[in-house]
Amino acid sequence: MSERHPLHDPLPRGRATREPLPGGGVVLVVPDGRPGPPPLHFKRVTDRQWVLLQGELPLIQARLEGEGCCHDLRLRRLSGACSPLPPLFSAASRAGTDWPHHYALRLDETGHGPLYRGRWRLRSPAAFAPYIWSDDLVRDWPDASLELLCGGGWQGVLPLRPFPAPDAPRVKAYRKQAREGSLAPVLLWWVSFLDGWLLLDGHDRAAAALAEGMQPSCVELARLPDDDRWQATADEVTEAHEEHMARLAARPASPETARQRQALERGYAEAISTLPYEADGTPVFD
Repeated sequence: MSERHPLHDPLPRGRATREPLPGGGVVLVVPDGRPGPPPLHFKRVTDRQWVLLQGELPLIQARLEGEGCCHDLRLRRLSGACSPLPPLFSAASRAGTDWPHHYALRLDETGHGPLYRGRWRLRSPAAFAPYIWSDDLVRDWPDASLELLCGGGWQGVLPLRPFPAPDAPRVKAYRKQAREGSLAPVLLWWVSFLDGWLLLDGHDRAAAALAEGMQPSCVELARLPDDDRWQATADEVTEAHEEHMARLAARPASPETARQRQALERGYAEAISTLPYEADGTPVFD
C-alpha cells in the first residue's frame, strides 16, 4: 500500500485531459481552473532559501551556501508528508497496469500533489544511472546536504520520509513482490533546480527493490512548457539539419552517403519529436 494521509480529498476543480506521450507514457493537461500554487509546492523565503509546503505544512526547509560554481544545499526535512496517491493493492500490481496512466488519473484526483495548470509528463524511464539509487540516494534523516555543481547538478533521489530499513515489516512484505516482478513503481517528481528527484510515493517499495539488488521501477512526473518556447529550438535544429543535408547532397552518390543521409534523417526526426516533451523548470512560488 502507498503511504498516505487519512484524508485524500479530491480536487473540486476541472478534470485534466490525457494525451499519449510518444515512446510511451502520458501527458496530463491540467485546465486553467487550477492556478498555482498547488497543494504541494516550493515557496521562496529569500534568494538563497526556500521551503517545500504541502498545504500549510512545511516538508523541507532549504538554504543554499557557497559561491561561484559549487554550492551546498542544506536541507532539513520535517515529518508529515502525505502521498499524492491513494493506496495501491497487490492485485493491481499483478494485472499488467499501465502505471503512467494510472498515476496520472490518481494525481488528477488528489488534493495533495504538485499539479496545477499546464502540461505534465508521466513516463517510466527504462533505467537510471546506477549511482542515482546508490551514492546519491539520500538516506540521512532529517538533515542532509546536497552538492550542486554548475553544469553537472546532483542527480539523486530525495525521500520525503525516513528511508525504511531492509528488514522493516512492510519492506519484507514487498520484497516478495519485487522477486516476482509484480512490485508497483515508485513515483518520482523531477525538480529542475535540484537536478534530481523527490520520492513522492513508494518509500517501502523502493527499499524492497534495493534490498533485492534491483533498481526500483519508477514513474517520473515532470512539468512541461505550456507555450511554444520549444519551437525556437526546433527551428535551430531544423536549420542545422538542412545545412548538413545540403553538404551531403554535394558529395558524389555512394552507399556511404546514403547511409549517412538515413542516419541524419533518423536523428532529426527523433530530436524534433522529443522537443515538446522536454521538462521545463520547476517553479518556486513567492
